[in-house]
Amino acid sequence: MATTDPLYLDIVKIILILVASFIIIRGAIYIVKKTGERLNIEVTLIQVLNEIIKYTGIALTLTIVLKELGLDITAIVLSLGIVGIAVGFAARDTIANFISGMFILGDKSFKVGDIIEMSGQSGKVIKMGLRVTTIITPDNKVITIPNSSFSKNVYINYTSEDTRRVGLEINIPYNNELEETISSMEKLASKCHWAMAKPKPKVIIREMTDTGIQATLNVWTSDPWMVAEYRSQLAKAVKEVLVDENA
Repeated sequence: MATTDPLYLDIVKIILILVASFIIIRGAIYIVKKTGERLNIEVTLIQVLNEIIKYTGIALTLTIVLKELGLDITAIVLSLGIVGIAVGFAARDTIANFISGMFILGDKSFKVGDIIEMSGQSGKVIKMGLRVTTIITPDNKVITIPNSSFSKNVYINYTSEDTRRVGLEINIPYNNELEETISSMEKLASKCHWAMAKPKPKVIIREMTDTGIQATLNVWTSDPWMVAEYRSQLAKAVKEVLVDENA
């Protein structure tokens, strides 16, 4: 009677462990995602929990596989302790990214859906992990930023507040009646459906130049995600006012 090759059994067992681990990890991630959606948990927290589940599952699976191969886990741990310094230097960036990711989550510096800018790159946060944060720019470029970069560089969160100023730089020609032009622009801005009643739209005179009077039209909105679009709409409307006043 033929006997089953022990090596064959070990290979089958390891494959079953890997398949089972994959199913369990994917299932746990799916459950967390659906539970978060049902309980209306913040997307950022769900993504971080899924990252923890994934890496913890991989570590446990690797430990089980090594044990099945007959390797002494204790000896491996001791060996890692011996080369710990070298590994620490090699993984310092990964560790820094992990720690920074936890600080971002704890401080609530920004979350998925916010619009941020750093080092001249701005976009909407679409994913926050323990190592990197992913944003998508207005022209659909996907940018991956190491979390440690947020602790080293200044960054801007454009949507951290519920309200946002829509500022439009304007050059008022000298042949325009200044007070009348300012009044017309402020009235026009207040009629925009997105403009807040308080604070009221306001034109601020900044300086006088050779070409005209430099001013800024400030209008506040409760929809910080649409600032660029609203500024474009405001510019088109203000242009008509300046043309009419100059006619």
